[in-house]
Amino acid sequence: MSHRKAVALMLLVTLLWSTAGVVTRHLDAARSFEVTFWRSAFNAAALSIALTAMRGAALWRGIARAPWPVWLSGLCWSVMYTAFMVAITLTSVANVLVTMSIGPLLTALMSRLVLRHRLARRSWWAIAVAGAGIAWMFAHEAQISTPPQLAGIAVALCVPVAAAVNWTLLQYLHHGEQGEREDMMDAVLIGALISALATLPLALPMQASAHDLGLLALLGVFQLAVPCLLVVRLTRVLPGPEIALLGLLEVVLGVAWAWAWAGERPGASTLAGGALVVGALLVNQWLALRSVHRMAA
Repeated sequence: MSHRKAVALMLLVTLLWSTAGVVTRHLDAARSFEVTFWRSAFNAAALSIALTAMRGAALWRGIARAPWPVWLSGLCWSVMYTAFMVAITLTSVANVLVTMSIGPLLTALMSRLVLRHRLARRSWWAIAVAGAGIAWMFAHEAQISTPPQLAGIAVALCVPVAAAVNWTLLQYLHHGEQGEREDMMDAVLIGALISALATLPLALPMQASAHDLGLLALLGVFQLAVPCLLVVRLTRVLPGPEIALLGLLEVVLGVAWAWAWAGERPGASTLAGGALVVGALLVNQWLALRSVHRMAA
């Protein structure tokens, strides 16, 4: 896969991921852990069907004998699935997405410390500018947040931490000689199963309406299963910090959807910070494409 195609697919992944907040705001009765359970359960069902169709019974035998990296990645996925949805039910979409946006900084740092990866100067500048935009938004949101909203921000912080560990682990496996690369698809399913099982007791008694179940099924399949399988494939082409940096578009898109379709109007500082994030992404990717073209020539 070419770098340009990988970037385009990652943008699609980010677009799909960004729909969670606005869809959640249109639920009738499902709340907190029930929302998390149903989304993870539908995600697990979709992944089970897709991966079983691809591999048959060998899928489940492979999961039973999966080595520790697969289970560690699965645990990271489960934290990301669970913490995101719990946080989104406690605070605003902007609060959650702004908090998650420290992911590229954590991923770059972890890749540098653990994998000894050298990053292009343009990537460090892009991360710095994006970080400034995130800090601007975060400072504004922190000033106006209530205690429950601050709890939501704390829960949301688990997402970028788990993501940084996961992207670094996937990079280590895909660019080394450890195990079969295809096994890491199993980790996405393991994460969904862990998340669903862990939140089931906390989701009782169930209150979701048929309308809620339809929306949560859409989230489980198209906001989680499809993009998460794609991003595992993309880790073979794109470095972890670049994946995390492209994923920052989820902040801008998610806030925009919530503003347009759920009435969550962000403040001026949030918009200004988002502009810095988008600008950093565009400049970084433009310079990356120029570099690729020069090498090809």
